[in-house]
Amino acid sequence: MGVLENKARARLFYKYLSKVYDQVNPFIWNEEMRSDALELLDLEDDSTVLDVGCGTGFATAGLLEHVDEVYALDQSEHQLEQAYAKFGKRAPPVQFHRGDAERLPFATDTFDVVWSSGSIEYWPNPILALREFRRVLKPGGQVLVVGPNYPDTFLAQKLADSIMLFYDEYEADRMFKRAGFEDVKHMFQGPSYDPYVAITTIGRAPE
Repeated sequence: MGVLENKARARLFYKYLSKVYDQVNPFIWNEEMRSDALELLDLEDDSTVLDVGCGTGFATAGLLEHVDEVYALDQSEHQLEQAYAKFGKRAPPVQFHRGDAERLPFATDTFDVVWSSGSIEYWPNPILALREFRRVLKPGGQVLVVGPNYPDTFLAQKLADSIMLFYDEYEADRMFKRAGFEDVKHMFQGPSYDPYVAITTIGRAPE
């Protein structure tokens, strides 16, 4: 388990990263990548959508181009403060919650779509969190998770493993199917300098 696959350390990490997150993020996860990922989803104006690990609201803003309202959750109060400044704290179109991906504060069968980008790498137990995603999804609902693709070289792999969760499509397939998802598919994404830096996985909750 990597050093940042710990909730307390991840919160401390984002306490400082939140100050520059919006300036750093485009080098790793940009608007074009976000748009390509959004095209994988069946979104209608009235779809009920949850953004887990919303951070400063970059994905939330993209989701709002397709739906009227987004529920957004993050464990970092510092990241959420940045998001509040963009969208407001308590009013639609975003309903913010501070919470844990492994214990979502929502009822079973609530959402049409659960989205999470740039968050799974910090989860101590990703399968537990994915099962929570399945729980809050309506039957047949979609899940989409963007995470860091596992490096190709041995040294890069050792470094990645020491920091946080990196995984390939085979591990993603295993995690999502163990969590109970069906029709699991993967797409590699990245900026022009590294087109395979991210792995985006989609699946469906059973009907």
